[in-house]
Amino acid sequence: MKLSLPVLALATALGALASAAPAGAVPGPAAATRAGGLDCRTWIHNNDPLYGGVDCTNNTGAAVTFHANIVCGWAPDVTGNSVTVAPGQVGESSGHCAFYSTGIGSIGWTVE
Repeated sequence: MKLSLPVLALATALGALASAAPAGAVPGPAAATRAGGLDCRTWIHNNDPLYGGVDCTNNTGAAVTFHANIVCGWAPDVTGNSVTVAPGQVGESSGHCAFYSTGIGSIGWTVE
């Protein structure tokens, strides 16, 4: 069977799209980890899958400043607001991906 160039190009493009968004790319449940003296839990909003962030508890003896790093699929990644947390306190940094995003791929944080 002989395929025309436009049909072959369409088939190639569809194959590339299928491999670019694997079924396992759906965000899972919130993750909790410890780094830099912070105990942090990442989350994605129940009603808005493009809004997410991180809640961190400061387990050090000094104030710590951090921000969320949100990977937004095919849209630009987002850096959440900087938050300074006193010892023993909890702070939240969050952000919203662009409307054309393919969804939140991951959420992390950076201690400033």
